[in-house]
Amino acid sequence: MNIKEIARQAGVSVATVSRVLNHPETVAPKTRERILDLMEQMDYKPNWFARGLNFNKTYTLALLIPNILNPAYVEIAEGVESVANRKGYSVLLCITEGEVEKERQYIQTLIDRHIDGVILVSSLLNGDDINYLKQQGVAVVLVGENNGNSSEPMVRIDCCAAAYQAVQHLLNCGHREIALVYGHTPVMENKHKIEGYKKALQEAGIPLRPEYLVEEQNTEEGGYLATRKLLGLKERPRAIFTTSDLLAFGVIDALRDAELNIPDDVAVMGFDNIRMAKLMVPKLSTVAKPLHKMGLSSARLLLDVIESQGNGNMAMREIVLQSKLKIRKSCGHKERIKEIF
Repeated sequence: MNIKEIARQAGVSVATVSRVLNHPETVAPKTRERILDLMEQMDYKPNWFARGLNFNKTYTLALLIPNILNPAYVEIAEGVESVANRKGYSVLLCITEGEVEKERQYIQTLIDRHIDGVILVSSLLNGDDINYLKQQGVAVVLVGENNGNSSEPMVRIDCCAAAYQAVQHLLNCGHREIALVYGHTPVMENKHKIEGYKKALQEAGIPLRPEYLVEEQNTEEGGYLATRKLLGLKERPRAIFTTSDLLAFGVIDALRDAELNIPDDVAVMGFDNIRMAKLMVPKLSTVAKPLHKMGLSSARLLLDVIESQGNGNMAMREIVLQSKLKIRKSCGHKERIKEIF
């Protein structure tokens, strides 16, 4: 079975079948579906290796994420895979464990495999690393800001504004002793969350208390340990804002173990809005990052960069997506009419 036979059976030209495989968006939906159905019925498998030789591509992308234990990264990966699959690309998933040297090892391996493009999520690579990738003909897109690479195509949210909005909401709920539990990571977006926290307190005329800023690993265990430290203070906080939902889950566990009521004794606000957030008891108020959309947008942007390579038409492009607060029970919002999912 080959492309000519598919075209004959579908009553279309070989060029039309080729467009379905390479640029499906250029084919009328009904025609496209008819051809795809026929391919499935006839168990047609495109020869991707030959296709790569013809177009000087491997039709393979890579996605580098710090870990798969954080559901936020999994939701981003789902979005990337969705776009790549529709465009005929395979995606290699690389777990860096938040180690820059492991990122660099992956990068060299991906270059050796002639990867077409790479999406770097919360990356620790510097400008020289990324320039090396580009010099080897690999397209690059960042998800989330990393240090010193703002000139690269990027998909992000405004983490400073999002954190500011979250802390402002806690202030509006009547909380003034607000602690921050943040993950141990040097990526720029983490620093921006801290800036947003400080800005909200400063504008409210509340002095910054260094003991209320606790850094731990970005895990549930990290959130638990940080909360135990905060509860050991002479004056414990009345609210805790975290830079991830995973940290918030650990905070809630520690407060429960201390037999403290949430939100009456201590309110909690997370960041990410992973799927488990609304299943917690109490349901977690959090900053909702459009995680799946970040994956979709980064994959589309990467494919744009790949298509534009060599013609000089692709200028630096930054996509800033909107976050929003999800107000649930954990923050102590007394005037909540209904929970927002």
